[in-house]
Amino acid sequence: MVERTFTIIGRLGLHARAAAKLVRVTNEFQSEVSLRRADSSVTADAKSILSVLMLAASRGTELQACAEGVDEEQAMNAIEKLFAAGFGEIEAESSL
Repeated sequence: MVERTFTIIGRLGLHARAAAKLVRVTNEFQSEVSLRRADSSVTADAKSILSVLMLAASRGTELQACAEGVDEEQAMNAIEKLFAAGFGEIEAESSL
């Protein structure tokens, strides 16, 4: 099992488009991936967009990600890359 903590840095938080990117990435792997809000016990299946949206993660929210399975390390690295890039929306925000 691999666990890491990420902070939502995008102005709009983990909204529908960002959640869809996360779900797309996690579904590329066999491992089970879950997300949990650090400030509560709300947990989500990272392979389900409705579950991810139920986290209601706004900017600054810390999420604890957990991956478990044969490709858990690769899955977590891909998730980390996505969070670090602000789901590809940080540069777009700065031009607004």
